[in-house]
Amino acid sequence: QVRLVESGGGLVQAGGSLRLSCVASGRGFRINDMCWYRQAPGKQRELVATITKGGSTSYADSMKDRFTISRDNTKNTVYLQMNSLKPEDTAVYYCKADATVYIPYRNLAVWGQGTQVTVSS
Repeated sequence: QVRLVESGGGLVQAGGSLRLSCVASGRGFRINDMCWYRQAPGKQRELVATITKGGSTSYADSMKDRFTISRDNTKNTVYLQMNSLKPEDTAVYYCKADATVYIPYRNLAVWGQGTQVTVSS
């Protein structure tokens, strides 16, 4: 199985920055695309950013000028650098990975447990 663990969330003042990390672990797998989602209280989960294995990125329009997604394939880790944070960025941030497991061969969508980001005004 493949497991994702996020870290780096916390409380920050408006205008501040945070860097989230998400590490994939397990045996006999390959990580393909990786994404960050977020879910604010009372709202649906929304896609924040995506990065392919080759490093191509895409962002939600409201975040593309402030957030940067990156990855280190040697560490099976994806990052989300968040700058100029706003109170409306307050949410639980989730990492998602599209993984290929070799034995038995199958593709999986794997989610992390989430990390809380709170931005105070």
